Amino acid sequence: MPDFDPASFSSVDPQQFHQLVKNAPADQLKAALRGEHRTAILDEVFGRMPATFRADRAGNTNAVIHWNVGDRPDGGVDTYEIVIADGTCTLSPKPEHDPKVALTMGGVEFLKIVSGNGNPVMMFMTGKLKAKGDLGLAANIANLFDIPKD
Repeated sequence: MPDFDPASFSSVDPQQFHQLVKNAPADQLKAALRGEHRTAILDEVFGRMPATFRADRAGNTNAVIHWNVGDRPDGGVDTYEIVIADGTCTLSPKPEHDPKVALTMGGVEFLKIVSGNGNPVMMFMTGKLKAKGDLGLAANIANLFDIPKD
């Protein structure tokens, strides 16, 4: 399996992404999200969320979710807003609504969660993932998306 190459990330399908993140050392993932391709990586991941959304599992879920991804080179956090409403999932270009839940994590943890390589419950229990708001929704987020598994 090739190294995690942020420059070619947009051509990687979800299963390949799962394997790349699984096989990449954490320092390589962290470097990717601290480098020049950070925005492209995050935009690609979040841009794919509406397509991987499982409306059949959402029921009557209506929620705004803020994803706060740390490890920016300047020490800051990038926030992305996902809106789930009426069986659809949309990405808001910038956070505009009060979230029902806000998730905060480092870049490596984010990549592991969205690729299906991390256990969000364990990350939460060990403080690597913070959730503020509706913890029941936070615990169910992974079920709302088609995330690759081994």
